[in-house]
Amino acid sequence: MSNTHKGETYKVHHLPSTKLRKSQDPGHSGKDVVEQLANGNGGFVSNFAKRVGETPGVVMGYYNGADLPVYDYLAREYAVCDRWFCSVPGATWPNRLYAAAGRAAGSKDNKQNPIYDVPSFPRQLDASKKSWFWYAHEHVGTLRLTDSRYRLGHLNRFRYFDKRTLGVGKSFIEHATRGELAAVSWIDPNFVDFDLLGPGGSNDDHPPSDLKAGQDLALKLFNAVAGGPQWKKTLLVITYDEHGGFFDHVPPPAAPDDRPAFRSYGPRVPAIVVSPWIKRGTVSSTVFDHASIIKTILLRFCKRADGRIPDMGARVNGANHLGGLLTLGQARAAPPKAAVRPLIEATASWRASVARERIEGLVEGVAPEPPELNELQQGYLKAQAKLRAQGLREGQP
Repeated sequence: MSNTHKGETYKVHHLPSTKLRKSQDPGHSGKDVVEQLANGNGGFVSNFAKRVGETPGVVMGYYNGADLPVYDYLAREYAVCDRWFCSVPGATWPNRLYAAAGRAAGSKDNKQNPIYDVPSFPRQLDASKKSWFWYAHEHVGTLRLTDSRYRLGHLNRFRYFDKRTLGVGKSFIEHATRGELAAVSWIDPNFVDFDLLGPGGSNDDHPPSDLKAGQDLALKLFNAVAGGPQWKKTLLVITYDEHGGFFDHVPPPAAPDDRPAFRSYGPRVPAIVVSPWIKRGTVSSTVFDHASIIKTILLRFCKRADGRIPDMGARVNGANHLGGLLTLGQARAAPPKAAVRPLIEATASWRASVARERIEGLVEGVAPEPPELNELQQGYLKAQAKLRAQGLREGQP
């Protein structure tokens, strides 16, 4: 639970602030991860120091339940998966491709302009005539960047998470609270948008961001699902695409894959699974990765008459599904309002404090500046601009 760099030992420690700057964004390219995992996961600090130069111990930091009360609540009430590995020892987009398609595009690194063409699991839902929606916040849904079949069309399948705009149908929040959720819903966080008068900005827990924004997103999501009519039929998965370059002590094991270069998982990522059919306080040590999401979807909605699922490659075929977490014989009731109220008050207080700070700054003539963009954000905006130029209209997720 420590790393050594230049003769100094850096132990795991509590981080003092949930606000992460761009300078605190560790490397997570394929090359970076190789260095981080060297010597029994002993290279995280040295890799960060070489890449960034800021106080290298930041990559050994953690947060607790007081810092992240929504994650803490969900972990205690439902299931934590403590052997959920990201699919690739590498960057964001290869891991997101595994989550949507069960494979990457031949690289463990991001493209500068992340537009790919790999067949995704929504194709199987379409073939099985099952409903699905892909929800975004302010930008183009990531499925449009992943699979050319959904690049510009299928407008009825792409919606916003919590708002409507002209010509765009109901949001996720509306679908959940009205009991109109599709068989499968995918939610992209807010990667980039910055609101000068409110708490805006990224809520994906990726530097630069305030992790309190991620708590706000997770609470909105959970409240909408738990308070909706479809609660007893819902399985909610909250996880990261990759580890972001931050320390973990568990070496990734080998993974089944059609390509030899991808026969290893990446480092572990946080993973919380929520369902009324899950026993309170469950901790699962089953090995999962992002292909487990696809495996679960295919088993539930796309199983053929002969009992087989569509072949989406060795990684999906070999993945463990999430059904084993559903151990209760009777669904649990949605949580009482009193249990969730402290979380609502905490996130509301955070939103108010951020808005107040920004408004006070404007009154004093100090306009806030958008944070310096990280590699993911820069690439995302490039891809968005390209799709707009190709005909995806403004205001369409």
